[in-house]
Amino acid sequence: MSELRTTPSQTVGPFFSFGLVWSDGPFVVPEGTPGAFWIGGTVYDGAGAPVPDAVVETWQADPDGRFDHPDDPRGAVRWKDFRGFGRSATDPEGRYSLLTVKPGPLPVGGGGAAGGSQAPHLDVSVFCRGMLVRLVTRIYFPDEEANADDPVLTSIDPTRRPTLIAEGEPPGYRFDIHLQGEHETVFFDL
Repeated sequence: MSELRTTPSQTVGPFFSFGLVWSDGPFVVPEGTPGAFWIGGTVYDGAGAPVPDAVVETWQADPDGRFDHPDDPRGAVRWKDFRGFGRSATDPEGRYSLLTVKPGPLPVGGGGAAGGSQAPHLDVSVFCRGMLVRLVTRIYFPDEEANADDPVLTSIDPTRRPTLIAEGEPPGYRFDIHLQGEHETVFFDL
């Protein structure tokens, strides 16, 4: 009888279209939603090359600071057709984009019992070749006064905080994601 051994782990990918397709794709809100804007950028690998086979997902609160989730203690989302979730595969040049609205601030601790709030932000997951688990980060908005008091953002080394802040770029914002290297985006260990 031969000895049974575990097989070596494999990298994720290549991504097949049947695993990526999400009916609403990059639309967190429908086109034409008042206040909607595009946020996008490029995903780069450690050598600075674009990653053409990544997926960027976002999860966010609505402009009132509520999630489209039944467990949100503040009640249901009041925005018509707000999905709260978007998914964009990168193109051959490593670019992604999502149509969304700016989220409202969130109470610290979910229900606000601890006082204070988190600055408006998007929660981001990145999936791509060579990774067995997703990378998690946040996108904050520039010129947002609440950034100065956000408990997550202020816990980051001040020299690394800019990797979490989008840049204004019409018709919305630009947020490049660097998986490794000199400009590596801050990722969170969840």
